[in-house]
Amino acid sequence: MLLVTMKIDGMACTMCESHIKDKIRNSYPEAKKIKASYKSGEVSFVIDGNVDEKSIEAKIEETGYKVINYNEEPYEKKPFWKR
Repeated sequence: MLLVTMKIDGMACTMCESHIKDKIRNSYPEAKKIKASYKSGEVSFVIDGNVDEKSIEAKIEETGYKVINYNEEPYEKKPFWKR
């Protein structure tokens, strides 16, 4: 599993967060734990599989936002007693 984190320029409100999350859900229905914050300018999600960096950036930029940074790292689900 991967944790994908992106810095996004142009998010200014909770509706912007919704647009980004919807685009990720539509592009990668298997994505989980999708979080977006206009305050920090970040979006993250967990996915079991690969993400095409250029493709997701292009899809997000179709909505009028700019991807500044893209990062992938391994994600390990923690047992509920360690949360």
